[in-house]
Amino acid sequence: MSQFESEVGDAELDALFAQAREPNEADAGAAERFLAGHRVRVARTQAQIQTRPLWVRPRIPAKWLAAALASAAVIAGVGVLRPSLAPGDLPASAAYAAYQDALGEGW
Repeated sequence: MSQFESEVGDAELDALFAQAREPNEADAGAAERFLAGHRVRVARTQAQIQTRPLWVRPRIPAKWLAAALASAAVIAGVGVLRPSLAPGDLPASAAYAAYQDALGEGW
């Protein structure tokens, strides 16, 4: 028999689990004490928030800042990666011009 096995039978375990699931007066008292304390804390927080001036209130995270930065990055990326709309040599004609300069006319 290992150290994890015990002498407790299945019927005794079932009885223990059933007893643990049944609410009793101690559970009800603990729940009422918790809820009473919770209500006091919520009321105190609400009173503190309502009595503060507007400029002292907690800051709201600026989620729009991340969206604006992401939009700026996309616009900058599109501006850099897209082909230039200005008239100019295409890469093939630029290569042709380089060969013509290096090798002379009629290469």
